[in-house]
Amino acid sequence: MRKVRWGVIGAGGIADRKTIPGLLAADNCELVAVMDIVNAEKIANKYQVKHYTDSIEELLARQDVDAVYIATPVDLHPEQVKSAAAAGKHVLCEKPLAANYEQAKAMVNACKSHGVLLQEGYMMRFHGAHQRISQIINEGKIGKPVYARAQLSCWYPPIEGAWRQDPNRGGGGALIDMASHLYDLLEMFFGPVQRVCALAENLVHGYPVDDASTTLLKFKSGPQATVDCFFCIPDLASPTRLEIYGSAGGILTEGTIGQGDGGKAWIYLEQQVRGYDATQNKDLAFGYLPLEYEKVNMYTAECRSFAECILEGKPVEINDGEHGLHIIRLVEAAYRSAQSGHFEEVIS
Repeated sequence: MRKVRWGVIGAGGIADRKTIPGLLAADNCELVAVMDIVNAEKIANKYQVKHYTDSIEELLARQDVDAVYIATPVDLHPEQVKSAAAAGKHVLCEKPLAANYEQAKAMVNACKSHGVLLQEGYMMRFHGAHQRISQIINEGKIGKPVYARAQLSCWYPPIEGAWRQDPNRGGGGALIDMASHLYDLLEMFFGPVQRVCALAENLVHGYPVDDASTTLLKFKSGPQATVDCFFCIPDLASPTRLEIYGSAGGILTEGTIGQGDGGKAWIYLEQQVRGYDATQNKDLAFGYLPLEYEKVNMYTAECRSFAECILEGKPVEINDGEHGLHIIRLVEAAYRSAQSGHFEEVIS
């Protein structure tokens, strides 16, 4: 079987924890080189990779590298993606693509002009539960989609040198880092967001990026949604819930949002058309039933999908560069709303 030969740029952090193990499990992928400014040799030894370096230029010069996975701080993405494209390497880049639209646009244009593929690393679309939920919604089983809520929070106290807490490096805080994940996920279910109203502020921590964000979304297809993402809630207090409601049922999950491939899911479907119930007794028995789904490694699925596009010479199917630009536009609209206090349109 033909395989895409990968190099990893920024092989620590999420690359080491999740993406490299996921990539190694993909049957159409092969890891041939890693680059990291701190732990290149250690990571190479851990995964039995022969070639390692602390130089991006050295990795990009390798003829045995077909594609690169970039998992460096956001402020480094623009130049690294453009350099990879100029070297003829296909690019899987961690989210967000860049801190702002202009930077992201230059990255997308560079990949287009050099004829390489670009995919953004919003891996939650590949979760087995989310794939199953998308199928159920598309089949109309919960009726007309009406509302959703998606939650992702963690405890992220001030850490010296943490790039996500530096607005010049990450572009913002909880909203751009975590809420953008959930914007992307909800668009998988409902299509593009039309307008947003958001809060982004500091409630607990004193660093110069938002540790608290709540976003109200209006989708072009009709549904409403809220996304709540905080850097100031204890991890075990935040079960990362996903709630989706339609005119004929609902879907709930707990633990499917995040970096794991598990979590629980439930579904409720109306069996008959009902009239109005004036009693509104909400302490009735829980009507939801367990929702079964295929458990998959999101990172393996993400790498396999991108490699398949490369090998078959077809466009990126999930989270391509144009979608990445849209998500950046959405993030920018949310931050504008947090400043203006009004709904903001998402620029097409």
